[in-house]
Amino acid sequence: MKDVVISFSSIHCGADGEEDRIEFTTDGEYRFKNGTGYLTYLESEVTGLPGTRTTLEIRPDEVIVDRRGGITSRMVFRRGEKNSFQYETPFGMATLGMNTRRIRHDFNPKGGSMEIDYVLDVEHAVVERNRFCIDVREQ
Repeated sequence: MKDVVISFSSIHCGADGEEDRIEFTTDGEYRFKNGTGYLTYLESEVTGLPGTRTTLEIRPDEVIVDRRGGITSRMVFRRGEKNSFQYETPFGMATLGMNTRRIRHDFNPKGGSMEIDYVLDVEHAVVERNRFCIDVREQ
């Protein structure tokens, strides 16, 4: 694992059409092995998930986002596929659906960038459309 700087940009568009944008930079750890990138960082107050460790596994055909701590979930993004996942908080658990509309990434041993566009739903009712971008660079 090597130390990296991670830049995030995300747009959340609710069912009412209102957009919420978040941009921040944090430190993390990254490694690249056999064509797969592994990125780990601690969430903060900025993301609303303090006390949560997030690990991304960036494979050629999918991205897995695994969160442990204050929030627990495992999201699997595959282009054109709908998946469901458990979202566990201190207040309870919910099953959410996620339809990955677009996924693009280019990672190598030095880092890389990624963009994922997806729609989140609860019991088949669309809650929001999300797009997030991540840029990973060596420190």
